[in-house]
Parts: sequence; C-alpha cells; structure tokens
Amino acid sequence: MFTGLVEEVGTVRSVEGDDRGARLTFGAAVVTDGTALGDSIAVSGACLTVVAIDDTGFAVDVVAESLRRTTLGALSAGDPVNLERAVAVGTRLGGHIVQGHVDGTGVVTALTPDGDGVRMSVAVPPEIHRYVVEKGSVTVDGVSLTNASRTADGFQIALIPHTLAVTTLGRRAPGDRVNIEADMVAKYVESLVTPYRPENEQ
Repeated sequence: MFTGLVEEVGTVRSVEGDDRGARLTFGAAVVTDGTALGDSIAVSGACLTVVAIDDTGFAVDVVAESLRRTTLGALSAGDPVNLERAVAVGTRLGGHIVQGHVDGTGVVTALTPDGDGVRMSVAVPPEIHRYVVEKGSVTVDGVSLTNASRTADGFQIALIPHTLAVTTLGRRAPGDRVNIEADMVAKYVESLVTPYRPENEQ
C-alpha cells in the first residue's frame, strides 16, 4: 500500500529482457534505506518487488502483464522514474490509498500554465474514464493527485510548483504516456452495485 507521495526521482540503470519479462535496475538513494529483499517499491505507480538491492539502488523483475499494462516496457537506461516505499503503519497518510496496481495508461494531451503551476490534461480509455470524478483522487505515474475537472475523454489535474520539481511530471510533454491508477473506492463500489442494476436483475 502506498500514499502517492513520491519520495525521490530515481534513474533507470539497465533494462534486461523483452516483452515476455524483464529485469529493471534503478539508481536510488532514499528508497533503499530500510528496504530489504522482497519489499515493495512503487516505480512510477507500479508496485514491484525488490529482488536485489545495495546502497546505490535496487532491481526488480517485471512480468509480461505489467509490461503490457504500464509504461515500464518503454523504459530505457537514463530515464527518470518516481519512487515510493510502501507506507509504514503509524505514519501520516498524506495522499490517498494507492495500491500500486496500475489500471492502464493515459496520454498527456496538453500542458497549460495556471498561475505558478501547470494544468495537465490527460486522456484515458473508457474503462478508466468511468472512474473519474471531479475533485476525486487519481494516481498519475505514482503521484497522488486531485481531479480538477472531468473532460470528455479524461481529466485535468492542477500541478503545483513543488510537484513539478520533485516528480517526473515536471518533465512530461504532450504525447507522453503515463501510468494511471483510479481510486480503488470507485472500483469496489462499482463491483458491489453491478449485480443490483436493473439490467442485471433476473
């Protein structure tokens, strides 16, 4: 479980494998502290298991399902990634409840200056769009954010200077793919009420 508050921006050191499975190695300084083999780290929003670690970074194995559903398969050496360790019981939950289970990817369609910050527009597929609620929560590349508004094909988020500076979102450009995790509460509610919709009643 994560909060969506990025602890540091790490760097991809190496990518070994193909679309059937890959080992990714990352350079990192903060998230390695207190982390052991088998622990979870969110890499740009995807929950992954640490399979090797030292003081300068860590490695993860990524299966085909994760490569298909996220942007991890497009990473190359030198790329920046958002990193967060799993939340510890008893700490402040400053973002929202993030599972690190990416629902799919979206595409940045526009970046508009908005005061000191930036308003980012993101288009998402219909299977994610139905969970978008104005002023609800969404995770973009592992960052906990609030939907500023719901659009016809996605949503807009208002990014403050701090978020732009300490995450990879400040480096995004129109056309970039991003990992999206919808608020888990919306998905559970949908699952619970679906059997009781009139069209499903027998």
